[in-house]
Amino acid sequence: MPKIAADGQHLTVLNLFSTDAAEKQVKLLAAMRQIVDTAAYEGWISSTVHAGQDKPGTANFIQWRSTEDLESRYAGEEFKHRTLPLFGEITTSIRLLQNEIAFTQQKPELGGVTEISPSRDDYTAIELFGVLPENQEDLIDALGESQTWLVDVPGYRTHTVLRGLRARGIEGKFVVVYSQWDGKEAYDAFRSVPQGERSPERQKVDARVAALQTWQDENTYQVVHTRSAGE
Repeated sequence: MPKIAADGQHLTVLNLFSTDAAEKQVKLLAAMRQIVDTAAYEGWISSTVHAGQDKPGTANFIQWRSTEDLESRYAGEEFKHRTLPLFGEITTSIRLLQNEIAFTQQKPELGGVTEISPSRDDYTAIELFGVLPENQEDLIDALGESQTWLVDVPGYRTHTVLRGLRARGIEGKFVVVYSQWDGKEAYDAFRSVPQGERSPERQKVDARVAALQTWQDENTYQVVHTRSAGE
């Protein structure tokens, strides 16, 4: 079972694919499962496939040993002439994001460990924020260390902040938040609290994030498949 940790040991790649129809999501998931199940790439550690919930699409949370290993995969004939063209036929957007884990937090009963697996029942939200280069670290702090109060929110489980390093499919600097919840009801309840009813801590963070971000996008997912090297 892959674990997420801010230990600097892995390059974390988050591949986000959007589609415009549920049946295309099914095709995407089948293609991603096949790739994950046959993965034998130098430096590849794990892949975890997510199915879009609110909007059609998929996400693949991948751990690599290094940027060099990933770029070797991207330079391969299979990726250039089979994988990308296949995904291009059934997607409306492809974003390949290279990141490092900047911050992790869990509710106390999880013992300081964030795990991702289809054997869990997490409802997962992935939020992508654009940011000016000079504001990236401030946004990371606003989305991470400044949100310790989240552990008291009903239904919250974990959240991870990823520092965007480089990407295909978007321009400029970015930050990603990967959060896990008890279910859709808990996540929607948290998001729908009226501004005037939010705690002073949350209102302060919301205002700070709004001032730092240049754009924002999100989707929710369910983990459906994972595999690690050696399995």
